[in-house]
Amino acid sequence: MSDSLLDTEAAGRLDRGDGTELAWARLEGDGPTVVFLAGFRSDMQGSKAIALRDWCAAQGQAFLRFDYAGHGTSDDVFENGCIGRWAEDAAIALDKLTTGPLVLVGSSMGGWISLLLSRRMPDRIQAILGIAAAPDFTEDLMWPHFSAAQQEALLRDGIIHLDSPYGPPVPITRRLIEDGKAQRVLNAPLPFAGPVRLLQGMRDAEVPWQTAIRIADHIASNDTKVVLIKDGDHRLSRDEDIATLTNTLEELL
Repeated sequence: MSDSLLDTEAAGRLDRGDGTELAWARLEGDGPTVVFLAGFRSDMQGSKAIALRDWCAAQGQAFLRFDYAGHGTSDDVFENGCIGRWAEDAAIALDKLTTGPLVLVGSSMGGWISLLLSRRMPDRIQAILGIAAAPDFTEDLMWPHFSAAQQEALLRDGIIHLDSPYGPPVPITRRLIEDGKAQRVLNAPLPFAGPVRLLQGMRDAEVPWQTAIRIADHIASNDTKVVLIKDGDHRLSRDEDIATLTNTLEELL
């Protein structure tokens, strides 16, 4: 990727409206704007976000990436956040930093936030591309798998810490679990009618591949395709996975 192409990427900080600033980076270019929505405790410097930025720069495509509050270099601490709050961060970023139609690329939790945004601003979202999309994971994949002692501690203390294969223990708050229940999207039909593509590894240790099928079943769009990658893991960040991602995005554009 030439420096001249990436010189067009602007970066800054956006006040969410309460003094909390969100870090962002944006490429000007042709529409629709491609928006990368990062996963749980991930950020806009991840390999998929950077690969998409480079691809969009080469194509002259408008692109936005940002960090939710408590993620990356945005203000606040992770423990203060929850799904609804991070979805609000995304809505503010889209409202303040983009114009016109959007293609949302949501990784893991970002896939959940994509679906929440599709209900909030259906007139602007042209298409959705999910990467190991994880809607309702707090309710379906976390709470039921906590031990009785963990559930009791969470309700009593408001926080527990879970081991993570990706780094230090992850703080899980009672607020995250309770808000996640309120933000569910797979408990009712999803009215989004635009194109939907769902990339899902079948060796994903965090999100069962059947989740992608559940999303396809709930969403109204008839232009929905699920791509199962038999040897793919949760991150889907190998060279061949990135190629599948950019080829799928090119199809949507």
